[in-house]
Amino acid sequence: MTLLEGSIGVEDLVLLEPLEQESLIKNLQLRYENREIYTYIGNVLVSVNPYQQLPIYGPEFIARYWDHTFYELKPHVYALANVAYQSLRDQDQDQCILITGESGAGKTEASKLVMTYVAAVCGEGERVNSVKEQLLQSNPVLEAFGNAKTIRNNNSSRFGKYMDIEFDFKGSPLGGVITNYLLEKSRVVKHFEGERNFHIFYQLLAGADPQLLKALKLERDTDGYAYLNPGASRVDGMDDTANFKTLQSAMTVIGFSKEEIRQVLEVVALVLKLGNVELADEFQANGIPASGIRDGRGIQEIGEMVGLNSVELERALCSRTVETAKEKVVTALNVVQVGTGEKRKVMGVLDIYGFEILEDNSFEQFVINYCNEKLQQVFIEITLKEEQEEYKREGIPWVKVDYFDNGIICNLIEHNQQGILAMLDEECLRPGVVSDSTFLAKLNQVFSKHGHYESKVTQNAQHQYDHSMGLSCFRICHYAGKVTYNVNSFIDKNNDLLFRDLSQAMWKAQHPLLRSLFPEGDPKQASLKRPPTAGVQFKGSVAILMKNLYSKKPNYIRCIKPNEHQQRGEFSSELVAVQARYLGLLENVRVRRAGYAYRQTYESFLERYRLLSRSTWPRWDGGDREGVEKVLGELSVSSEELAFGKTKIFIRSPKTLFYLEDQRRLRIQQLATLIQKVYRGWRCRIHYQLMRKSQILISSWFRGNMQKKRYGKMKASALLIQAFVRGWKARKNYRKYFRSGAALTLSNFIYKSIARKFLLGLKNDLPSTNVLDRRWPAAPYKYFNTANHELQKLFYQWKCKKFRDQLSPKQVEVLREKLCASELFKGKKSSYPQSVPIPFHGDYIGLQGNPKLQKLKGREEGPVLVAETVMKVNRGNGKTSSRILLLTKGHVIISDTKNSQAKTVIALNGVVGVSVTSFKDGLFSLHLSEISSVGSKGDFLLVSEHVIELLTKMYQAVLDATQRQLPVTVTEEFSVRFKESSLAVKVIQGPGGGGNGKLSCKKKGSRCLEVTVQ
Repeated sequence: MTLLEGSIGVEDLVLLEPLEQESLIKNLQLRYENREIYTYIGNVLVSVNPYQQLPIYGPEFIARYWDHTFYELKPHVYALANVAYQSLRDQDQDQCILITGESGAGKTEASKLVMTYVAAVCGEGERVNSVKEQLLQSNPVLEAFGNAKTIRNNNSSRFGKYMDIEFDFKGSPLGGVITNYLLEKSRVVKHFEGERNFHIFYQLLAGADPQLLKALKLERDTDGYAYLNPGASRVDGMDDTANFKTLQSAMTVIGFSKEEIRQVLEVVALVLKLGNVELADEFQANGIPASGIRDGRGIQEIGEMVGLNSVELERALCSRTVETAKEKVVTALNVVQVGTGEKRKVMGVLDIYGFEILEDNSFEQFVINYCNEKLQQVFIEITLKEEQEEYKREGIPWVKVDYFDNGIICNLIEHNQQGILAMLDEECLRPGVVSDSTFLAKLNQVFSKHGHYESKVTQNAQHQYDHSMGLSCFRICHYAGKVTYNVNSFIDKNNDLLFRDLSQAMWKAQHPLLRSLFPEGDPKQASLKRPPTAGVQFKGSVAILMKNLYSKKPNYIRCIKPNEHQQRGEFSSELVAVQARYLGLLENVRVRRAGYAYRQTYESFLERYRLLSRSTWPRWDGGDREGVEKVLGELSVSSEELAFGKTKIFIRSPKTLFYLEDQRRLRIQQLATLIQKVYRGWRCRIHYQLMRKSQILISSWFRGNMQKKRYGKMKASALLIQAFVRGWKARKNYRKYFRSGAALTLSNFIYKSIARKFLLGLKNDLPSTNVLDRRWPAAPYKYFNTANHELQKLFYQWKCKKFRDQLSPKQVEVLREKLCASELFKGKKSSYPQSVPIPFHGDYIGLQGNPKLQKLKGREEGPVLVAETVMKVNRGNGKTSSRILLLTKGHVIISDTKNSQAKTVIALNGVVGVSVTSFKDGLFSLHLSEISSVGSKGDFLLVSEHVIELLTKMYQAVLDATQRQLPVTVTEEFSVRFKESSLAVKVIQGPGGGGNGKLSCKKKGSRCLEVTVQ
């Protein structure tokens, strides 16, 4: 139960104190600013449009509200839908959900949420899922054909919608029927600046593919159609193209065939084309004014689309001025045929206009407000009826509640002889001169003394002056306030008839859907009886709707628009106050509180408040009612505030409930303090017991350690005494036998003599100082082997140092290069042993005598490390070509041998590796970085006669230039990059064993090159 505990403001306005209009608005504003858009009035839900997506919907919240009762969680549309569905399923009681509010208040979204919840909880199965999907997909179709952008709302429903959903005995949906009320037909031909026509026109032009538009003879530009406002063709946040695809998919799910969808779109295109038909003034032969079509091409296209002679169509259009519409259209979603004896359950959802007071109120506002008067009458009667039934069921005496009965207003409008609608029909049917002024005069005559009717005439008769009342206006005091209506065009709008000549012309069309829309055009069904007027039809529709609602249990959703700008977070108190008065929220609260403001079952009440009595806390074994009486008796609650029913406790005033909540809050604090005290005591005892155990353990360990140390000291002392005694005895015996040490002295002398002889002999027999001479005399005795080996190492290191000291810097550099070559290729490359005795020359092409080649290196490059002629292997065909390769400290330069011009300059930092074979050949590959300018072309495959020297100096140059070691890989199989792919190189030995190092290259496929070493 969360209505009071931890809530923002008051979640149920029945508990509001003080009960005033200002406090009600402030409570709604407080909750709205904290993103709490739902509030209860008993079982009525008030919804304030947030104009944003809130994280309070979806499967998680549906599951949560499915598992809880109405008041257990925060107010939500899911809670109301859950109560309605469970009552329908479990109690076999038909339900209806009435959603009312202004345009832009969120009625359509509320109805979608109700449908989504019911579809989510009403079972599974192939047929059930199909019906649920059809019910949900009816919304896009209804919105496309019945919604439009208005000044107040981008997706305003321009009709009232009542949906009856049928369920079987298990609560699974069977199908549904949707009834539309008071569709705003005039919007097709006329709408205000900044507004749009119905969505379907824009969706068709934006979303249809070019083939469909061509077949419908339409252009995509909306500016070319008179029925579409050019300045409001697009709506922010609305994708007409995507919505058209959604519409087509939804119509398919509902059950429309492709041909039927095509026919519907053809009728829509027909309406757009009719808007472009221009009439011109003409005169008949007898001089009587007439009308004709200015441009016959539009009529001809329309005739071709519907299969109708353009002459007949022009005659039908020009003979009279008509407005095509039907007041009531019934669309079957899916009626599943079941056994005749099976009882069905029905849930109705009503989404209809709220009460409207505009600056200029006409016939549409009159019938809308009449419908709202009837809905208010249903609301009051059913609300009081439910109160009476509950009190009667619980055995509580009922005191009649005084409330405003709007039956007198309903009677003023709908009385069969003396009602405004009856007089409007009478005026429309009366022969003679009929106008809106004569209709108003008749109203002034009949209702001159009616308490809820005003006009300029009645005010003058009562000597009242009201500048807001026009001469062509009358005013009705509705339950939600006074509304002034302008009678201009009342007669025309009530006489909204489809004349027989046009309906007969549509019947002659070869279009199946168009023929079905005008059955009255069938000559066989021709009738001379005048069709009923719009007022009579709407009155009949409202009567049927009221009868339907009276047969079901109602559930109300009152939708409120917080501001006129559709901005989230903005709350206009004045606007909300007007809507609250229209919707009768304050009166609703008063009716709810007229009897008892709060009621709850004994079990739930006792579970929540039993902690307030020592008799029921912490354990109560008696009945629930006796426990509740014990609790309330000990709290000394006045008996006038309480009433005990059969299963529920009733509390009259919210103050009493607030008092119980305050006492419960204090009691919880006391119990929390008690729990904390007990917990702290328990925690301290546990802590003391742990400390005591720890102290005992530490004491035992300490005493044991002290005894161990004492024992150790005693043992050490005993050993010391024993040692002194044994030493004294040993010295005593040694003095007795002192000559026994002569053997050790003699052995030491002999060992030293042998060692001296060995060292002196070694001095005279030392090898030569040549570093290549590795000879060394063997040790005369085995125990001199270690010393002899160390002396050999020291002597060799001394020879090497002496040899290095005699070398020049250039000789040192040559030896370092040889050492580097040894580290890179010793034991890996077959040609390495042959290169050891041969010094590295570097210049093998006579660079000093060739000025052209000297120019290839830059001035800042320093000396050329290697200059030789290499063979470049063509990676595409395996052929070789001669090139000159220059290695400097920063680059590898490859030039042509003929013109001595540089063809490729490779920076050393772009060389990422080198691959070379283990044979005696000179083949090697330079692997280049892909990000370098040269590396993007691929790697280089070269052959050098001095490959050991070249790669050794290149390794040292890369190390000096980039401070990194160049990877040198010795392998017979490697890959080189060639263009955008790689080429595998495989090196094999020929029959001769590869002794002479000659190479032959052969391409194997597009990605392999085989190199044979002869």
